[in-house]
Amino acid sequence: MFDVLITGGRIVDGTGATARHGNVAIRGGRIAAVGDVTGEAARTIDAAGKVVAPGFIDPHTHFDVQLLWDGAARPALEHGLTTIVPGNCSLSLAPLKAADRSRVVGMFQQIEEMPPEAFTEAFEWCWEDFAGYREAVARHLSINVAPLVGHSVIRLWVMGEAAQQRAATSDEIAAMQDLLRACLDAGAVGLSTSFVDIDENGRPVPSRFAQFAELDALCAVLGEWGGRMLQCVPEFYAVDLTIARIDQLAELSLRHGIPTTFSPLFDSTQAPDNAPRAIARVEEQFARGARVWPQMQTRPIDISFSLLRPSLFFARLPRWVRVLRQPLEARLASLTDPETVERMVADLGPDGGERMMGGLVVRGGDAAPQAYVGRTLSEIARERSQLPARALIDISLENGLDVAFLSAAQGHESTERIGPMLAHPLMHIGASDGGAHIASFATYGDTGYLFSEFVRKAGALTLEQAVRKITSETADIWGLKDRGRLQPGKAADVVVFDDRTIGRGEERAVFDLPGEGMRYVRDAVGIDAVLVNGEVAWAGGRYADARSGVFCN
Repeated sequence: MFDVLITGGRIVDGTGATARHGNVAIRGGRIAAVGDVTGEAARTIDAAGKVVAPGFIDPHTHFDVQLLWDGAARPALEHGLTTIVPGNCSLSLAPLKAADRSRVVGMFQQIEEMPPEAFTEAFEWCWEDFAGYREAVARHLSINVAPLVGHSVIRLWVMGEAAQQRAATSDEIAAMQDLLRACLDAGAVGLSTSFVDIDENGRPVPSRFAQFAELDALCAVLGEWGGRMLQCVPEFYAVDLTIARIDQLAELSLRHGIPTTFSPLFDSTQAPDNAPRAIARVEEQFARGARVWPQMQTRPIDISFSLLRPSLFFARLPRWVRVLRQPLEARLASLTDPETVERMVADLGPDGGERMMGGLVVRGGDAAPQAYVGRTLSEIARERSQLPARALIDISLENGLDVAFLSAAQGHESTERIGPMLAHPLMHIGASDGGAHIASFATYGDTGYLFSEFVRKAGALTLEQAVRKITSETADIWGLKDRGRLQPGKAADVVVFDDRTIGRGEERAVFDLPGEGMRYVRDAVGIDAVLVNGEVAWAGGRYADARSGVFCN
């Protein structure tokens, strides 16, 4: 007798093979049979007219803290995700000494825009090492977790404050190697690092102080463990620097027999040669035998923000970041100080922010004047005889800062250009940032957007190719041997969806975070059921009580 029998669906097994009709049988958390199989089952799922595929895998998330109170990593499951990779961009919540917690929380708040309540109101810190963090998270998982360990926290553990001041000594590098070994032994799937990020005080994160010898030594440990992953954030704002970083990753890959991945890779019509140049360099390095996987998002980013809190929108404007990071009273004082405001506006150049801010749309907010909602800042600024940056500040001040602005479709300006890049055999679909920037934009909808825009509309990938990209291909890149395919003996991670309707729903604000914090989410569209290790975790538009998620590597 089977535990679950999924009947009548079109099976897209994750290998790239042509879809075929049949059934999928599950027993003991594993795929028991696929195809022409019948029999009694404790639960039958009718998949007639639907696609049955392996659960999707997201290789770039920041659910590190959310997993401590939400083992389903909402809204990941409802979008078909059954395995997530947290710990990217040099940051993880372990190994982390108690004395360094506030420092790392500040980095998460600066880099990933996580609210402070997420770290203070939903759980108690009860660990320092990676094994302790794994134990704390594993108690109530509904989704599989394949975590990276952050280079910045490894550095901080070994070097303390000096981690953000200098290069490491040979003894300190040896200690970092031992610490990385302990993390890998406790279930980490690799190491993440960053060459661009800063902390809440505007200082480079610890990983940026590492010399090549340090990174090389840590990659040697990844090689010892059968070739674990190195993830990095390159200097994505300058293509020449990105290409140089690709070459460095290739050298590390060849030296130590490890896979490497970098994210994000953005495409822009303003610099149309940048992404193709980076991809061409990746092709050259693969031809040498290196493994350097670029990660690209499927979806454009719609950033919502107000001056009530810092935002990713201002990441390249240090003065704005410093002002918005102040407590509310001090922030208001700065925004009403003529000299400070003059400098903030000047930072945007002679056009006063027309290029960067003119296209912003007033989205709303509890106090937003209705006469402005839906209109561009450029239009409003002209009406007020102001520069756009000054108009943004004044409109916000006039309404208690509670005015939301929308910067639409950032990063992906042309689906015609993006489609062939996503279909490229060396392109890794990732960089969703799930769990981060939750008050700026909805970080989910990637999988639905892949199928709606690039399979159904553009035809850049077939259904089978798209499924393969986010299942077996991702599992192979990351060494997740038990995931990504509907084959007998594999873990029964399964998603049932309607390929005619799957997409990303409307973005909406919800208040379900600790402390009733607000975040933006996108509802799932076209996902019927999601099974994690053989148990139904999402079905009929609702989360189930299953706690079948595991740490996997």
